[in-house]
Amino acid sequence: MTTLLLLPLLLPFLAPSLAQRTVRRLAPVPAVWLLTLTSLTLAGGSAIALGALVLTGLLRLPFFASLGELVHPLHTPWDAVAVPSATAAVGLLAVGAWALTRTAVRQVRGLRAAHAEAGRRPAAGDLCVVDSPRPDAYALPGRPSRIVITTAMIRSLGTAEREVLFAHERAHNTYRHHYFLVAAELAAHCHPALRPAREAIRYAVERAADEAAATAVGDRRLAARAIARAALASGTQPTERAAVAPAATTGPVPRRVAALLAGPQPRHGRATPWVALLLAACAITSVGASATGLIDFHREVEVAQGEATH
Repeated sequence: MTTLLLLPLLLPFLAPSLAQRTVRRLAPVPAVWLLTLTSLTLAGGSAIALGALVLTGLLRLPFFASLGELVHPLHTPWDAVAVPSATAAVGLLAVGAWALTRTAVRQVRGLRAAHAEAGRRPAAGDLCVVDSPRPDAYALPGRPSRIVITTAMIRSLGTAEREVLFAHERAHNTYRHHYFLVAAELAAHCHPALRPAREAIRYAVERAADEAAATAVGDRRLAARAIARAALASGTQPTERAAVAPAATTGPVPRRVAALLAGPQPRHGRATPWVALLLAACAITSVGASATGLIDFHREVEVAQGEATH
């Protein structure tokens, strides 16, 4: 099996730096798409590489070699460490799968609880008001999608500021931002180096909703003020809200407010397209290395089965 399968395991370590540059230099919407697609591709490549390592180690064992109908030993560039590498890969895959399962169960429970709470309250269109002393507001995905806001948050904002908040959360539901957040969670559990990219995607999603809200109300300063006041009202206490239910008060709010006040267009530099190209190159290289590595691995298995020769 070719050493190219190491590349999908190493390339994700380039993602954090490139992700931060992407959210600074690209407009929010293309940044969301680029980061999400790249993260999923890098995550898939790393999962394939780990799976190939597991198969290599298993086929070195007599029992699995007989199941694979190998008549010759399977030769790889790292024969001496094939079994230890497979053991490590199994451990990494198991830990990732367990963490992903726990996160998925927690998220589903949070969404179900939120929908149950919203279902007990009278709704005005897509708006649901929850009587709570804690200021909060978020977009609740699902069928039907809702904008949930507490009475404490309503009292914390003026009429115009509430309209900004509604427009922000409505943008999350309109553009199905929860799908991007789910993809970011999945990628982060496939490779630990993609966790910073998950945070970058969350930030880009909130920036996209910020821009949509500013456009809806026609006043960027009002949008910035509303988001800042909502964040101050909600405080820093942890929330039980599901991470895939986006909210205007999450993420680095000062950066988002500064971006709104800076103007409608992000500051593009000459390096802007190169950031996108580097991310795309990482994703394409990961896919190419995974595909080439699997082809070579399949070839080595055929040789070991006596069906082909080098």
